[in-house]
Amino acid sequence: MMTLRVGLLGVGMMGRHHARVIREVEGIDLVAIADPGGDPHGVAGGLEILPDVDALISAGIDAAVVAVPTRFHEEAALKLAAAGVHTLVEKPIAHSLEAGQRMVDAFRDAGLVGAVGHIERFNPALQQARRRIEAGELGAVYQVATRRQGPFPGRIADVGVAKDLASHDIDLTAWVVQSDYDVVFAQTAFKSGREHEDMITITGRTESGVIVNNIVNWLSPMKERLTVITGEKGAFVADTATGDLTFYANGTLPLEWASVFSFRGVSEGDVTRYSYAKREPLRVEHEAFRDTILGEQTDLVTMEQGQRTLLVVERALESAKTGVALRPAG
Repeated sequence: MMTLRVGLLGVGMMGRHHARVIREVEGIDLVAIADPGGDPHGVAGGLEILPDVDALISAGIDAAVVAVPTRFHEEAALKLAAAGVHTLVEKPIAHSLEAGQRMVDAFRDAGLVGAVGHIERFNPALQQARRRIEAGELGAVYQVATRRQGPFPGRIADVGVAKDLASHDIDLTAWVVQSDYDVVFAQTAFKSGREHEDMITITGRTESGVIVNNIVNWLSPMKERLTVITGEKGAFVADTATGDLTFYANGTLPLEWASVFSFRGVSEGDVTRYSYAKREPLRVEHEAFRDTILGEQTDLVTMEQGQRTLLVVERALESAKTGVALRPAG
């Protein structure tokens, strides 16, 4: 396997983890780091901290990871595309749809791998759920409901909870059921005194007819990362904080208590918590980035998919302002 020379732009809260994982993955070599703010977490090792993306490109890199605030994604990505560098940008793809589309176009026109770090696709619980759904173990999928809530992260200043967190749930929902959102209706709240929303609830339906519900906030003292996928044979419950996947099967034994049966619709069946290897999602994502560059098919989130997720987020925010259900276009 050839070794790819990788540069990292940004070594803040997320960038420090990228630095660690890049050094652990076979076939990629961290050769340069750039961050105008220096190295607050001490991850550079023997590498010089370069001042900007231009210096990073000058280091002679094959691929780059962009882990700077969202508003800086476009400028960095366009320079990397112009230099012929395959690039993974952290989610969301960009601060605006126009910026995101310019990024999509630049990497497509250059024939480069452009990807977005929607890391939940690589969570072991969701990877297991996706494989089991594809194998028919859940039957037809009826509904996906997610809950992603917890305390406010002080480091996030340039976007609200919809772009920072709800984008995870939109991407993972569309990926799990293999169908894009067709219609969304949302409500938001502004409780922490910031200009951006800190709570959003999104309801809607995918193009395949799956009902979706995403509950997301920065206002809860309880951290929760839960995805419930309900289908004709039962329900998968994926806890992405622990990587656990549990299957609640529809019962096959008839209930003699008629009133309970008529209320529930299905009876309670066996409950199974699956056992499987739980690999770090960020490491799996980097392996997928490497393999995609080398020409393999992976679950890596393309910039086109990242742009679609941003579009759904923007339509949800617009819906919250207007009180009207909207269809993402494009």
